[in-house]
Amino acid sequence: MNNLYNESILVCVYYGPNGERLIKRGCKIANMLQAPLYILTIDPKPFDELDAEKVFYIEQWKQFANSHESAQFIIKDNESRPISKVIAEVAREQNITQIILGQTAHSRWEQITRGSIINSLVRDVPFVDLHIISVARYIRDEEGIYEKGIRAYLMKDGDKYQLSFNHDKDTVYEGIFFKEVDTDFDNGIFRFMKDAETLQVLVDDGIVTELKNVDIQAAMNLGSAEE
Repeated sequence: MNNLYNESILVCVYYGPNGERLIKRGCKIANMLQAPLYILTIDPKPFDELDAEKVFYIEQWKQFANSHESAQFIIKDNESRPISKVIAEVAREQNITQIILGQTAHSRWEQITRGSIINSLVRDVPFVDLHIISVARYIRDEEGIYEKGIRAYLMKDGDKYQLSFNHDKDTVYEGIFFKEVDTDFDNGIFRFMKDAETLQVLVDDGIVTELKNVDIQAAMNLGSAEE
């Protein structure tokens, strides 16, 4: 397939449910531009030390790349450098012109004062177009257990986190809350990004006890068993 526009697309994915969405967006752009597609993931650990869940995601991304003629999967494991530096290196090596990655919606002031992967990439590879895909506002929920996602926040409360629908100076994480249907309590799933990873954590009556990624289907089964 000829690259009519001399474009190359790089999708940066991390373990979690948002990776598939980013890849689909990258595939759509690559097909439209008749351009090669590269899928990149970065991990500080060597591949042979990764847990089963991470390997599962990597195998999925490899299968996708193998099933598309113009796609290629790249993994940078055992990587101690900042994520933005690794992405920039791959972008130069593959002559990337467009990068797609996910990020939760931070305030502009927070980005300016703290910096971000986005700001670093703008400095390191200014010749590349960046596509920032926010945390998904939908959830795979065939049984209709969760309501439509709404913007919410987590605030530190001792060794736990309190769910809030108002942003203030005590906000630690910003994301999307999927409330269980038929309940008067704030029970459900909170999806957000921590560093470069998309996480889904359980919310019980407005409280998150630990920032542990949960499988949505497992959470559904648990809720069904308790009824």
